[in-house]
Amino acid sequence: MLSTTMLLVGLCSSTGPALDQAGSSDSLVKLYQGGKTWQEFFDGARARRETWKENYQIGQPAPEAVARARAVPGSWRVLVVAEDWCGDSANTIPYLVRLVEQVPSLELRIVNSTVGRWVMVKHPTPDGRAATPTVVILDADGAERGCFVERPAALRAWAADNRGKLDDDGFQKGKMAWYRNDRGRATVADFVALLESAGGGGSGCG
Repeated sequence: MLSTTMLLVGLCSSTGPALDQAGSSDSLVKLYQGGKTWQEFFDGARARRETWKENYQIGQPAPEAVARARAVPGSWRVLVVAEDWCGDSANTIPYLVRLVEQVPSLELRIVNSTVGRWVMVKHPTPDGRAATPTVVILDADGAERGCFVERPAALRAWAADNRGKLDDDGFQKGKMAWYRNDRGRATVADFVALLESAGGGGSGCG
Protein backbone atom coordinates (compact mmCIF):
# COMPACT_ATOMS: atom_id res chain seq x y z
CA MET A 1 0.00 0.00 0.00
CA LEU A 2 1.21 3.51 -0.75
CA SER A 3 2.08 5.64 2.24
CA THR A 4 0.00 8.66 3.24
CA THR A 5 2.88 10.93 2.25
CA MET A 6 2.98 9.50 -1.25
CA LEU A 7 -0.75 9.98 -1.64
CA LEU A 8 -0.56 13.59 -0.52
CA VAL A 9 2.12 14.56 -3.03
CA GLY A 10 0.26 12.75 -5.78
CA LEU A 11 2.79 10.10 -6.79
CA CYS A 12 1.09 7.48 -8.89
CA SER A 13 3.72 4.75 -8.83
CA SER A 14 3.09 1.26 -7.56
CA THR A 15 5.66 -0.76 -5.65
CA GLY A 16 3.79 -3.98 -4.88
CA PRO A 17 4.57 -7.39 -6.38
CA ALA A 18 3.45 -8.06 -9.94
CA LEU A 19 0.69 -10.61 -10.34
CA ASP A 20 1.65 -13.75 -12.23
CA GLN A 21 0.08 -13.14 -15.63
CA ALA A 22 1.31 -14.16 -19.05
CA GLY A 23 0.26 -10.87 -20.57
CA SER A 24 -1.41 -12.65 -23.49
CA SER A 25 -4.33 -11.31 -25.52
CA ASP A 26 -6.67 -13.58 -23.54
CA SER A 27 -5.38 -12.12 -20.27
CA LEU A 28 -5.88 -8.56 -21.51
CA VAL A 29 -9.39 -9.30 -22.75
CA LYS A 30 -10.36 -10.93 -19.45
CA LEU A 31 -8.96 -7.96 -17.55
CA TYR A 32 -10.90 -5.61 -19.81
CA GLN A 33 -14.11 -7.59 -19.43
CA GLY A 34 -13.81 -7.37 -15.65
CA GLY A 35 -13.29 -3.61 -15.73
CA LYS A 36 -15.69 -0.83 -14.82
CA THR A 37 -17.40 1.57 -17.14
CA TRP A 38 -16.61 5.24 -16.64
CA GLN A 39 -19.86 5.77 -14.77
CA GLU A 40 -19.22 2.81 -12.47
CA PHE A 41 -15.71 4.03 -11.76
CA PHE A 42 -16.80 7.61 -11.10
CA ASP A 43 -19.67 6.53 -8.87
CA GLY A 44 -17.18 4.67 -6.70
CA ALA A 45 -14.51 7.38 -6.68
CA ARG A 46 -13.82 9.00 -3.32
CA ALA A 47 -10.41 10.68 -3.70
CA ARG A 48 -10.00 13.71 -6.01
CA ARG A 49 -13.68 13.40 -6.90
CA GLU A 50 -14.07 17.07 -7.79
CA THR A 51 -11.05 16.89 -10.10
CA TRP A 52 -12.49 13.89 -11.90
CA LYS A 53 -15.86 15.63 -12.18
CA GLU A 54 -14.51 18.98 -13.34
CA ASN A 55 -12.18 17.51 -15.96
CA TYR A 56 -14.98 15.39 -17.35
CA GLN A 57 -17.27 18.40 -17.52
CA ILE A 58 -14.73 20.57 -19.37
CA GLY A 59 -13.31 17.69 -21.38
CA GLN A 60 -14.97 18.24 -24.75
CA PRO A 61 -12.31 17.15 -27.27
CA ALA A 62 -11.47 19.25 -30.30
CA PRO A 63 -13.65 18.41 -33.34
CA GLU A 64 -10.58 17.57 -35.42
CA ALA A 65 -9.43 15.04 -32.79
CA VAL A 66 -12.86 13.38 -32.85
CA ALA A 67 -12.84 13.30 -36.65
CA ARG A 68 -9.39 11.74 -36.77
CA ALA A 69 -10.35 9.06 -34.22
CA ARG A 70 -13.56 8.26 -36.10
CA ALA A 71 -11.59 7.85 -39.32
CA VAL A 72 -9.45 5.04 -37.90
CA PRO A 73 -10.75 1.72 -39.29
CA GLY A 74 -11.72 -1.16 -37.05
CA SER A 75 -13.07 -1.44 -33.53
CA TRP A 76 -10.94 -0.83 -30.47
CA ARG A 77 -11.07 -1.44 -26.74
CA VAL A 78 -9.34 0.93 -24.35
CA LEU A 79 -8.10 -0.74 -21.15
CA VAL A 80 -7.26 1.75 -18.41
CA VAL A 81 -5.39 0.98 -15.19
CA ALA A 82 -6.14 3.89 -12.85
CA GLU A 83 -6.74 4.93 -9.25
CA ASP A 84 -9.05 7.70 -8.09
CA TRP A 85 -6.35 9.18 -5.83
CA CYS A 86 -3.81 9.52 -8.64
CA GLY A 87 -3.44 13.08 -9.92
CA ASP A 88 -2.14 11.94 -13.31
CA SER A 89 -5.14 9.62 -13.70
CA ALA A 90 -7.62 12.33 -12.71
CA ASN A 91 -6.05 14.77 -15.17
CA THR A 92 -5.90 12.47 -18.20
CA ILE A 93 -8.57 9.77 -18.12
CA PRO A 94 -11.70 12.04 -18.06
CA TYR A 95 -10.52 13.60 -21.34
CA LEU A 96 -10.07 10.18 -22.93
CA VAL A 97 -13.52 9.19 -21.71
CA ARG A 98 -15.06 12.20 -23.44
CA LEU A 99 -13.29 11.28 -26.67
CA VAL A 100 -14.37 7.64 -26.46
CA GLU A 101 -17.98 8.70 -25.92
CA GLN A 102 -17.96 10.40 -29.32
CA VAL A 103 -16.25 7.64 -31.30
CA PRO A 104 -18.51 4.60 -31.91
CA SER A 105 -15.54 2.31 -32.66
CA LEU A 106 -14.07 2.85 -29.17
CA GLU A 107 -15.08 1.31 -25.84
CA LEU A 108 -13.36 1.90 -22.51
CA ARG A 109 -13.08 0.01 -19.23
CA ILE A 110 -11.15 0.84 -16.05
CA VAL A 111 -9.42 -1.52 -13.62
CA ASN A 112 -7.47 -0.72 -10.48
CA SER A 113 -3.72 -1.05 -9.96
CA THR A 114 -4.05 -4.27 -7.98
CA VAL A 115 -5.56 -6.43 -10.71
CA GLY A 116 -3.86 -4.38 -13.42
CA ARG A 117 -0.40 -4.24 -11.91
CA TRP A 118 1.09 -6.75 -14.34
CA VAL A 119 0.05 -4.45 -17.20
CA MET A 120 1.78 -1.53 -15.47
CA VAL A 121 4.94 -3.59 -14.92
CA LYS A 122 4.93 -4.55 -18.59
CA HIS A 123 4.78 -0.87 -19.55
CA PRO A 124 7.00 1.09 -17.13
CA THR A 125 7.60 4.82 -17.26
CA PRO A 126 10.86 6.03 -18.89
CA ASP A 127 12.47 6.00 -15.43
CA GLY A 128 11.38 2.42 -14.78
CA ARG A 129 8.29 2.82 -12.57
CA ALA A 130 4.98 0.97 -12.78
CA ALA A 131 2.51 3.85 -12.73
CA THR A 132 -1.09 4.87 -13.13
CA PRO A 133 -2.63 5.60 -15.45
CA THR A 134 -1.53 2.94 -17.88
CA VAL A 135 -3.76 2.85 -20.96
CA VAL A 136 -3.63 -0.04 -23.45
CA ILE A 137 -5.31 -0.05 -26.85
CA LEU A 138 -6.66 -3.47 -27.87
CA ASP A 139 -7.80 -4.41 -31.35
CA ALA A 140 -10.90 -6.47 -32.17
CA ASP A 141 -8.97 -9.68 -31.49
CA GLY A 142 -7.80 -8.46 -28.09
CA ALA A 143 -4.19 -7.93 -29.19
CA GLU A 144 -2.31 -5.02 -27.70
CA ARG A 145 -1.65 -2.31 -30.29
CA GLY A 146 -0.47 0.71 -28.32
CA CYS A 147 -0.20 2.25 -24.89
CA PHE A 148 -0.15 5.57 -23.05
CA VAL A 149 1.68 5.61 -19.72
CA GLU A 150 1.20 8.06 -16.85
CA ARG A 151 1.17 11.45 -18.66
CA PRO A 152 1.41 13.00 -22.14
CA ALA A 153 4.77 13.37 -23.84
CA ALA A 154 4.84 17.16 -23.48
CA LEU A 155 4.39 16.89 -19.72
CA ARG A 156 7.04 14.16 -19.51
CA ALA A 157 9.43 16.60 -21.15
CA TRP A 158 8.45 19.33 -18.67
CA ALA A 159 8.93 16.91 -15.77
CA ALA A 160 12.36 15.82 -17.00
CA ASP A 161 13.44 19.44 -17.25
CA ASN A 162 12.07 20.52 -13.88
CA ARG A 163 12.39 17.52 -11.56
CA GLY A 164 15.88 18.49 -10.43
CA LYS A 165 15.11 22.20 -10.21
CA LEU A 166 12.07 22.05 -7.91
CA ASP A 167 11.35 20.54 -4.51
CA ASP A 168 8.50 18.01 -4.30
CA ASP A 169 5.88 20.63 -3.46
CA GLY A 170 6.97 22.94 -6.24
CA PHE A 171 7.10 20.09 -8.73
CA GLN A 172 3.58 18.92 -7.91
CA LYS A 173 2.18 22.46 -8.08
CA GLY A 174 3.89 23.03 -11.41
CA LYS A 175 2.62 19.75 -12.80
CA MET A 176 -0.96 20.46 -11.77
CA ALA A 177 -0.73 23.97 -13.25
CA TRP A 178 0.44 22.39 -16.51
CA TYR A 179 -2.56 20.07 -16.50
CA ARG A 180 -4.98 22.94 -15.81
CA ASN A 181 -3.57 25.01 -18.65
CA ASP A 182 -3.53 22.12 -21.12
CA ARG A 183 -7.11 20.92 -20.42
CA GLY A 184 -6.41 17.46 -21.82
CA ARG A 185 -5.37 18.58 -25.29
CA ALA A 186 -1.96 16.87 -25.18
CA THR A 187 -3.42 13.67 -23.73
CA VAL A 188 -6.05 13.42 -26.46
CA ALA A 189 -3.53 14.28 -29.17
CA ASP A 190 -1.12 11.58 -27.99
CA PHE A 191 -3.89 9.01 -27.77
CA VAL A 192 -5.30 9.79 -31.23
CA ALA A 193 -1.81 9.48 -32.73
CA LEU A 194 -1.43 6.06 -31.10
CA LEU A 195 -4.86 5.01 -32.38
CA GLU A 196 -4.00 6.12 -35.90
CA SER A 197 -0.76 4.16 -35.72
CA ALA A 198 -2.66 1.08 -34.56
CA GLY A 199 -5.20 1.52 -37.34
CA GLY A 200 -2.37 1.61 -39.85
CA GLY A 201 -0.91 -1.65 -38.58
CA GLY A 202 1.55 -0.24 -36.06
CA SER A 203 2.01 -1.15 -32.45
CA GLY A 204 3.82 0.88 -29.84
CA CYS A 205 3.70 3.08 -26.80
CA GLY A 206 3.76 6.86 -26.64
